[in-house]
Amino acid sequence: MNSNEIQKILPHRYPFLLLDRIDEIVEGKRAVGIKCVSANESYFQGHFPNEYVMPGVLIIEALAQVGAVIVLSIPENKGKLVYFAGIREARFKKKVIPGDVLKLEMDIIKAKGSVGFGKGTAYVNEDIVAEAELIFAIEK
Repeated sequence: MNSNEIQKILPHRYPFLLLDRIDEIVEGKRAVGIKCVSANESYFQGHFPNEYVMPGVLIIEALAQVGAVIVLSIPENKGKLVYFAGIREARFKKKVIPGDVLKLEMDIIKAKGSVGFGKGTAYVNEDIVAEAELIFAIEK
């Protein structure tokens, strides 16, 4: 999926759409997304302006957006909203800087009714830069 296709699923728009593409998706179960980090990102103006570092909360948000694509790929969820309901065990291991290609892997590990849990891992090259368990709620 390219950015235009992602925008048909997610309500997010610039500057808060943090996915450039989805390279892999297994409906309702797993997806892999890509974010190409650029020095032109607006957050770099105020977040460590002398040494650009992508904010960890935005890495987690990017993982959550991949999770939302997974959940909204299920036909009965089409057109609904998926809300961020919680974060567990978030860890940041390396800096993400302009020029990095952030690979965002998300697996849905449990879902019951309108609430679910996903396990996300963000990579640059083969290095893990962040990981977290995310909780989501689907609009009823």
